[in-house]
Amino acid sequence: MLSSSCLMRVDLFDFDLPPERIALRPVVPRDASRMLVVDPRATQPLEDRKIRDLPSLLQPGDVLVVNDTRVIPARLEAMRKRGDHSAKIEILLHRRETENVWRAFARPAKKLKPGDTVHFIKSGAEPIEAEVCGEHSDGEVRLAFALSGTALDQAIETLGEMPLPPYIAGKRATDARDSEDYQTLFAKRSGAVAAPTASLHFTPELVEAIRARGVAIAPVTLHVGAGTFLPVKATDTNAHRMHAEWGMLSEEAAAAMNTARVNGGRIVSAGTTPLRLIETAAQANGMIQPFSGETDIFITPGYRFKGVDLLLTNFHLPKSTLFMLVSAFSGLETMRAAYRHAIDESYRFYSYGDACLLHRASTQP
Repeated sequence: MLSSSCLMRVDLFDFDLPPERIALRPVVPRDASRMLVVDPRATQPLEDRKIRDLPSLLQPGDVLVVNDTRVIPARLEAMRKRGDHSAKIEILLHRRETENVWRAFARPAKKLKPGDTVHFIKSGAEPIEAEVCGEHSDGEVRLAFALSGTALDQAIETLGEMPLPPYIAGKRATDARDSEDYQTLFAKRSGAVAAPTASLHFTPELVEAIRARGVAIAPVTLHVGAGTFLPVKATDTNAHRMHAEWGMLSEEAAAAMNTARVNGGRIVSAGTTPLRLIETAAQANGMIQPFSGETDIFITPGYRFKGVDLLLTNFHLPKSTLFMLVSAFSGLETMRAAYRHAIDESYRFYSYGDACLLHRASTQP
């Protein structure tokens, strides 16, 4: 696992969030969201703005890097068959291994054992089967489906539901609106089981204004896994295991970022998912190489950023790897103060919530 070498207590990244601050629906239109600008180098490090202000905060010659992954309906209902006995299971696919094998989180996982047959069912749809071919920790199992390739993809599209995060799905049912709301404007390559939520704020009008500002937009792909929902249960950061995610950073995207770097522009990441991919592909001198493969990079305070200069992101969960990442980027105390301000000023949190635009801390180890 790629990681910083700085060991820290996980409880340093805890904070209290009133439940009413969790957004259960996005604002309409998308670019009406609020945006907290956080610049630890400024005299006034916190500034309340709107997402629509983003073009004016970027500079000609910058490059905005977006994640073009598309969320699949990865949450499925199933029945486990074992002899004459059956049990209802909820499956959340999170990582494809082969044309017919997926890793998944099962609930309740204790009802599944290797060799069990799982039947995926939905009213009006053709059922499919899978065999449990392995189990892991944290409720994770491996499923070998009877279908493979495109046929399996089509079956999942028919049988599945959008995999809303637990903090939303636990408070209301998934519905037809989520099929559009939980998909970004840039969604193109199917494979994610969680949305790259910073990009949920973008509209065609906002993209046009960014391009008119002289800012290039470079797509990369990181298929976000459901591991992003898992809490950090370890007491210190070095004991946490990150789930690997597949990503691709093309030669064209690398060239766009390197051109910006050479000409004095900034690399601006629309979300933590492009940032993790960029930092995986970045060289020590800040230049970006093409990349294709899995990354399990884990960024905590003490990490030296090589690629990304500016980060647009949503507000993250307490004690999460993403709050650790933003604390590494802008400083732990700065981000604790920013989150206190956001809570006091009624910003909306998490996937369907508001955004913040983070400048990098002036000091790096």
